Amino acid sequence: MSQSDRGLRRLAAGTLLVAFQGTTAPDWVLRELENGLGGVTLFGFNVADRGQVRELTTALRGAGEPVISLDEEGGDVTRLAYHVGSPYPGNAALGAVDDVELTRRVYGAIAAELAACGVNLDMAPSADVNTEADNPVIGTRSFGTDPELVARHTVAAVQGLQAAHVAACVKHFPGHGATRVDSHLAIPVVDVGMDVLRARELAPFRAAIEAGARSLMTAHVAVPVLTGDTPATLSPAALTGLLRGELGYRGVVVTDAMDMHAITQGVGLAGGAVLTLAAGADLLCLGPQPTHDDVRHIIAEIVTAVGEGRLDPARLEESAARVAALRDWFGAPREPAAEPNGVGLHAARRAVRLTGATEPLVEPLVIEVDTPPTIAVGDVPWGVGPWLPDAEIVRVEPAAADVPGLLARAASRSLVVVVKDAHRHPASQAMVSALLAARPDTTVIEMGLPVWRPASAAYIATYGAARANAQAAVELLTA
Repeated sequence: MSQSDRGLRRLAAGTLLVAFQGTTAPDWVLRELENGLGGVTLFGFNVADRGQVRELTTALRGAGEPVISLDEEGGDVTRLAYHVGSPYPGNAALGAVDDVELTRRVYGAIAAELAACGVNLDMAPSADVNTEADNPVIGTRSFGTDPELVARHTVAAVQGLQAAHVAACVKHFPGHGATRVDSHLAIPVVDVGMDVLRARELAPFRAAIEAGARSLMTAHVAVPVLTGDTPATLSPAALTGLLRGELGYRGVVVTDAMDMHAITQGVGLAGGAVLTLAAGADLLCLGPQPTHDDVRHIIAEIVTAVGEGRLDPARLEESAARVAALRDWFGAPREPAAEPNGVGLHAARRAVRLTGATEPLVEPLVIEVDTPPTIAVGDVPWGVGPWLPDAEIVRVEPAAADVPGLLARAASRSLVVVVKDAHRHPASQAMVSALLAARPDTTVIEMGLPVWRPASAAYIATYGAARANAQAAVELLTA
């Protein structure tokens, strides 16, 4: 391979954020980092504990200058606390409190933990305006339904993260909040005019850009008036025309995971890589599925596209310059990040809401209504069990629940029902309604968005299913 070919391959590799299985760095990742790989994205399966993550990121840094990223949003989406649940409430809870200084402190605490673990880019916050209650993938990840509220809290989150020199990655541009389809599975559509898009979806991104967000993440959503039926991730009109041109963004553009069906079932993984680079993306998050063989194939396809004139080499050089500037920012002198100080539980306590009145618990039976996890969240534990050690806790599938049997079991006992986004699951609503018909004294705890409110004696809304949210709910329940 000639020196120019090696240089081109290095440029191509420099656009990729790869993933791998396990808690130690595979040899192929270390070799690719030595050959210019852009960096890595860590997932829950890469995390055992904080010390292990620090050892992992130290090993990665020994092979290059990688961007080390993960999704740490607080709330339902966590990687550092994937096995136990986040100690921080998510955006819906912070939006419900609507105290921007609190949001800044929560994200500052998250950043302190990430910095201590060697992570330098957080794929957060979600700046999506969640105007669709039946949104299957955003929900409690959004600060709310009002663009101005979402904008001011997005800015606070960016400031909290970047004060600790952890780059924010504001997502999902140009907005995923008005969708009813999960882009992990298909291409969602935001079918509004540019006036609505500018006033609603784009307001938080405009604010984040003005606040100096170091990176933004693309969404695999189609906006017909802007992108036609093409996902924004692959659209020059979205990434170059709108984001770079109209909004004047000069930071790093990161893609959402390229292994999602919205990309792979259309143009394929390697084909999508070329198209998103041509559209204006700088770093491609490949997601958890691509293997080393896939990575090599993607790099080869990018190199081939340059040779065939389908991709301007200047685009790769432009991306390399932006990522180099980000790395320089990572390495700038900084003050040590403040250690987390219990702000997560404090925020969760401020967010939780009680309607009605609770009664002292008597041999409580707690029925947790199972809710399928989204791909973005994964199998993160949720529920009130850790905070009610003396209660009997039953996790049930709502469609198969034995309601008479559960009622018999709860006779002469306190009954507590825990749901998560019940408004999105008719089977959950039917089961809870059947229980309440016989036991109107039941307490219902909603650990998703409090859209559907049954007529129970007491109703507790947590605005999220993080560990901190659960503790705050139980404190109200047992007060």
